[in-house]
Amino acid sequence: MASSADWSIGVGVLIFIIAICFAVYFYLKYKKVNQTVFIASIATYIFAVFYAMDVFELSKNGILGLLVISTILMMGVGKYFSKPSNSKIKK
Repeated sequence: MASSADWSIGVGVLIFIIAICFAVYFYLKYKKVNQTVFIASIATYIFAVFYAMDVFELSKNGILGLLVISTILMMGVGKYFSKPSNSKIKK
């Protein structure tokens, strides 16, 4: 558990810079903020997984477990936020 996480920080920064370039391109082309936020969230997720893999020195099963747990968590959060709000005024 005493890893320095140097490679994951470098990969994370590189992925984030590439993602920001894509986000700026998509924003300038389509003028939609949601695509920019989506690209930034994917880059942040990839960085978080790489960082956790390096810091906790996970084995092959640990990495797969981390990916499965985070996928289930994100699917649950997405499903929760995609539900229509109950506060809408019914006519």
